[in-house]
Amino acid sequence: MRRHPDRRAAYDREAALARAAFDAGDLDAAFARLERAHILGQPWAGRHSWTHWMMLRIGWRRRDAREVRGQLLRLAAGGLLSWAGRLPAGNTGGADVPPERPMPPPADLAPLV
Repeated sequence: MRRHPDRRAAYDREAALARAAFDAGDLDAAFARLERAHILGQPWAGRHSWTHWMMLRIGWRRRDAREVRGQLLRLAAGGLLSWAGRLPAGNTGGADVPPERPMPPPADLAPLV
């Protein structure tokens, strides 16, 4: 895969902000940052899977059975889909959207995806 240093750097920023919000107990802010990280991290199995792992943890803390189920399924398949190149551009990764539905990315992320 080609290198994408700007995309990786943007992913790393979003993931760090998500982690900080999660650690502070702000699950809404953490999830919003994870959705952005998901959009950016899909090409890399490890980053993609970490994002779903964190979404699962948030679903668990919220006692949101739908999110937990959805993230377990995505964890089982997400990394494999990354390796296979089946990446629905712009997909935010939450259980509220179908896992293979392309979505328009936020305007500030569009040049990176």
